[in-house]
Amino acid sequence: MTESNRAAMPLLYCALDVASRDAALALARPLINEVDGFKLGLEFFVAEGPAGVEALKALGRPIFLDLKLHDIPNTVAGAVRSATALAPKYLTLHAGGGVAMMQAAIEAASDEAAKRGVARPKLLAVTVLTSLDAGDLAAQAIASEPEAQVVRLATLAKSAGIDGAVCSPREIVALRQALGPALELVVPGIRPDWAATGDQKRVMTPTEAAQAGADVLVIGRPITGAPNPAGAARRIRAELTAVGARSA
Repeated sequence: MTESNRAAMPLLYCALDVASRDAALALARPLINEVDGFKLGLEFFVAEGPAGVEALKALGRPIFLDLKLHDIPNTVAGAVRSATALAPKYLTLHAGGGVAMMQAAIEAASDEAAKRGVARPKLLAVTVLTSLDAGDLAAQAIASEPEAQVVRLATLAKSAGIDGAVCSPREIVALRQALGPALELVVPGIRPDWAATGDQKRVMTPTEAAQAGADVLVIGRPITGAPNPAGAARRIRAELTAVGARSA
């Protein structure tokens, strides 16, 4: 598969944004053959902990552990060691924590993975949350537009050696132009044109994000909130396959 085709056919991860293991499993089981992996967030992890993650892993799909770690380097390193023991495919931390924090996370993940004989999780730097816009940044005394702030933070993450960045679909093109293909771009804020936008402010359709060059699309409510979640996932997959066919 060429680089252009790879970019045009991103992986599809379903966000299981629920607090209980039973609810997450009920959502995930019908989707096992429809998506490439499952994202578990802070709400789930606080409620269910490592045992909950293991229960979802037992379904046989990769896990994206979206904890958005942000603390002093030593504390984040310890949290990353604990998370690495669960062998997630992806693990998030905030780029705003700085280079030292991100480098401590990389070292901790590498050491713990080698000790346990598991693959090191890919560390993803969260840039600007998809629920924020320019007005929200201004309220935090950040004068930049979201796109400029995302590029700034992703550049910082790249300098630290981070594997990828989490960005809204609106920043994909700017990041590719600034940083090339080096960072894996994991993209929430995906809303098919037949789904409600909800609380997301910087969104695109799956087709648009795929054409822009996303590597992984993270989609929650348009799938999990649909009357037929498996059917919704298949519909999204069909849209992505059509993009790939046109790019081949």
